[in-house]
Amino acid sequence: MFVAVASGKGGTGKTTLATSLALALAGEQMVQFLDCDVEEPNGHLFLKPVWVRQEPVTVTVPRVDPVKCTLCGRCAEVCAYHALVVLPGEVLTFPELCHSCGGCWYFCPEGAVTPVRREIGWIEEGVTGEIEFVQGRLKVGVAISPPLIQAVKERCSPEAAVIADVPPGTSCPVIKAVEGADFCLLVTEPTPFGLHDLELAAEMIRALNIPGGVVVNRSDGKDVDVERFCRRRGLPLLWRLPLDREIAVGYARGLSLVAVRPQLKKDLLALWEACAKMARQERNFAGVRA
Repeated sequence: MFVAVASGKGGTGKTTLATSLALALAGEQMVQFLDCDVEEPNGHLFLKPVWVRQEPVTVTVPRVDPVKCTLCGRCAEVCAYHALVVLPGEVLTFPELCHSCGGCWYFCPEGAVTPVRREIGWIEEGVTGEIEFVQGRLKVGVAISPPLIQAVKERCSPEAAVIADVPPGTSCPVIKAVEGADFCLLVTEPTPFGLHDLELAAEMIRALNIPGGVVVNRSDGKDVDVERFCRRRGLPLLWRLPLDREIAVGYARGLSLVAVRPQLKKDLLALWEACAKMARQERNFAGVRA
């Protein structure tokens, strides 16, 4: 099982839920936590892993040989991201804009463009109790995070219950983190902003054809607008985490839900089982359609 925990906006409690779910499952089965929020990873603040290794992640970017280059402009023509500009006397490259498609060196008629490696961040691995912890950390100044998120996901263990804490929003990094998941938990809050961004996140997983369900954080027990939206979209409302001052205080101290309220462990285990059941149903249904 690979469950992605996502939210349409930041601050809804996505990391709180993801880390607490991992802690609740630890001891029940093999657990792996992936922090795919590589621009601002914070799962380690709650799981407190012991780090065991760090590995750089690189991408390919172009280097232009001025001796071979005839300034024909072909490289700039094929670059959809404007990472190369041909001037009267030289070719400028902008590695920050490069998406490593390879078009510039593939189509260069003189072979003047060659790929070189550029470091964009690091994979950091550790253990916290029985949980295997993997996170990505994007290098300062790097704007393109999907390759690093992909590198984190490549550490995914097929034997484990995998929980991925993904970036907030619905942009390219979020899609890269969520794609391929068996199930997606959408964390929201009972506010107009929360509902608006939940709609965007729900549309994203629908487009990716990933089954999902909703968790309401800081619930007042009513959540009428969220309930109405879930009924209209056919999304199950799987859990309400009540507004609780002690949970908020624990969060500020880096404590998980199960550390503050141990009785919530059974609710988190039930939530995981509900995700697993719906993921199995979706796989069976997909098999029937095929």
